[in-house]
Amino acid sequence: MQKIKNLFKTAGTKNGTYSVGLTVIVIAIIVVANMIFGQIPEKYRNIDVSSTKIYEITDTSRELLKDLNHKVTFTVLAEKDKADDRIKTFLSKYAALSKNISVEWIDPVLHPSALTEHEASENTIVVECADTGKSTTVSFDDIVVMDTSSYYYTGSVSESEFDGEGQLTSAVNYVTSDVNKKVYRTTGHGESTLSSSITDLMSKNNYNMEELNLVMQASIPEDCDLLLMYAPATDLTDDEKTAMQNYLSEGGKVMILLGDTSTSELPNIASIMKEYGMEEAEGYIADPQRCYQGNYYYIFPTLSLSGDMAKGISSQMVLVTNTRGLNMVDAARDTITATSFMTTTDSAYAVTEDNQTQGTYTLGAVATEQISSGTDTDGTDDGKEDAEAEESKDTSDDTEESSKESRLTVITAGSLIDSQITDTFTQLENTTVFMNAVSSNFDGVQNISIEPKSLATEYNTVQHAGLFSLLVIFGIPLLILAGGFAVWFKRRKA
Repeated sequence: MQKIKNLFKTAGTKNGTYSVGLTVIVIAIIVVANMIFGQIPEKYRNIDVSSTKIYEITDTSRELLKDLNHKVTFTVLAEKDKADDRIKTFLSKYAALSKNISVEWIDPVLHPSALTEHEASENTIVVECADTGKSTTVSFDDIVVMDTSSYYYTGSVSESEFDGEGQLTSAVNYVTSDVNKKVYRTTGHGESTLSSSITDLMSKNNYNMEELNLVMQASIPEDCDLLLMYAPATDLTDDEKTAMQNYLSEGGKVMILLGDTSTSELPNIASIMKEYGMEEAEGYIADPQRCYQGNYYYIFPTLSLSGDMAKGISSQMVLVTNTRGLNMVDAARDTITATSFMTTTDSAYAVTEDNQTQGTYTLGAVATEQISSGTDTDGTDDGKEDAEAEESKDTSDDTEESSKESRLTVITAGSLIDSQITDTFTQLENTTVFMNAVSSNFDGVQNISIEPKSLATEYNTVQHAGLFSLLVIFGIPLLILAGGFAVWFKRRKA
C-alpha cells in the first residue's frame, strides 16, 4: 500500500493525473456545451459557409414574409430522415422568418393516403393558404436542380443549382396574392425566343405568358396586361401599328426590346417610338469609358433607377452587347412624359461605316401618358361638341371619370436578357433590371422572382498573383518557420 502511495507522489504520476483530470474536464465541458447548443433553434445553429450562400435569403423574400398576413402551411411529403439536409436546413431558416408559416412533415411511407389527399407525389412540398383557398406544390427536384446535359456523354448527372428561395417565395406569393397578370408575347416578326431563365422568372412572378400573332389577329385581347415584343426582325404592318397605337391610347402597356435590326428597317415601330419621344440613333453604340475588357461594344450602362425599378438592385452592374442607342426627342403630345433609366457615358459613340458621333445615348427609357375618358390621344377634348349636354349632368359623374396610364418601355439591347450573358455573368443584374421593368407596368406589383444559386464546384485558384497573394502563400509560412526556429535555438542554448 505504501508503495502505491509513493507511486502517486512522483512527478510523472502527478503530471499524468493532472493531464487526465484536465482532459476529463474538457470533455465534460464539450458534452455540456453540445447539449446546450442542441437546444438552440436550427435557424441559429446552421451557419451558411457555402461559397454561393445557398441558405442566404434576400431582402425581397424577407419583405414578403414580413408583410405576410395570411397563414401559410408547408406540408412536406417526404421521409424526414432521408431528405436532403440542405432542403431541411433551408426550410427551417425560411419558415423562421414569419410566424404565419408553419411546416409539417408527413412520411408518405407511413401515411400513403396523404399523397392522394394532397394530390401530390413523394418528395414534394405542398404550400397552402386556407384564407385564400389556393395551393401549389414545389418538388424537391425543383429545389436541387440536376444538370442532365452531360448524361449523353458521361452517363451521369450532376447538381447544378439550388433554388429553394426562388421556389418557396414564388409559391407563398401565389397562394396569398390575387395577382394574375397576362403577358402576351408577339410573334410573326422574326422575334427572338425568351430563354428558359426568363420564362422561369416570369412563372415565379405568377405572370401568365401567351403568344400573340398580330398578323393573324390584328387586335390586342382585352385581358392583355402587357404586350411584349422581343427583338423583332421585321416590321409591323400598318394594321398592326394601328392596333398597337389604339391599345396604348386606351391605357395599354407595351414593352419593346430591340435586336440587331435597325429601326430604319422597321419604320412603323420607329414611328410609334418617336410618337412617345424616342428616336433611334444611327449605328451601333460604343463606350470606351464603361466597357468589358477593352471591347467598346460590350457596355456597362449607367443606371438611373427609382421606385419599383430599383428593387433588388445593389451592384448597379448590367452588361449589354452590340446595342443600338436612342436620342430623346419631343413627344407627339404634351401629355407624354419620357425618361431614361439606362444610358451610356458622354464618351460614347454611335458608330456607322462612315461616321462616329460622340454623345450620351439612351439604352432604356419609359414613356407614360395619362389617358382620361374625356381626352383623345391628340390632346383635344372629344367632348367639346357636347359641352352643353355635359353641363346638365350631375357633377358626381365627373368625379367618377376614370383615368388610365399608358406606358411604353423601350430597351435598345435584346442582349440584356440573352442567356449567353445572364448565364455566364450570374453576378450581374441584367435579369433583375428586366423583371423590374416588367413589374413596373402593373400597379401594386413588385418583382419577387429570385434566381437560383449555383452548386457548381468552385476552385480556389490564384489567377493573378500580386503582392498580397505572394505574402499569403510564401511570406506567412516563412515567418512562422523563422519564429519556430528562433524559439528552438533559444531553448537549445539554455
